[in-house]
Amino acid sequence: VQLQASGGGLVQAGGSLRLSCAASGSTFSDYALGWFRRAPGKEREFVAAISWSGGSTYYADSVRGRFTISRDNAKDTMYLQMNKLEPEDTAVYYCAADQRGLGYVLKNNGLDAWGQGTLVTVSS
Repeated sequence: VQLQASGGGLVQAGGSLRLSCAASGSTFSDYALGWFRRAPGKEREFVAAISWSGGSTYYADSVRGRFTISRDNAKDTMYLQMNKLEPEDTAVYYCAADQRGLGYVLKNNGLDAWGQGTLVTVSS
């Protein structure tokens, strides 16, 4: 599967953005999906994950209650709705996919595919 992330930009603290991750090349519903981010000078970290069907979702503590992950298998697209953004959310956001399931996405364990990243900048 190939992934293309989009939707990043510059937003003021307290604002919202929606990221999209479009997939091609394989059966989208075969993959568990996730969002990760890398802030300047930091390691890449887990943000959110969603199961094949969309019935299970997981979030990092730092974004729970502010971010919502979803997927539309008919459109081969995953989303990350980000509300109440904070300057600490500034990072390059990456989408990822794995056929082995949600557990592998949660552990960031040698995932099948990564998107190219989209930059989110939150100003204070």
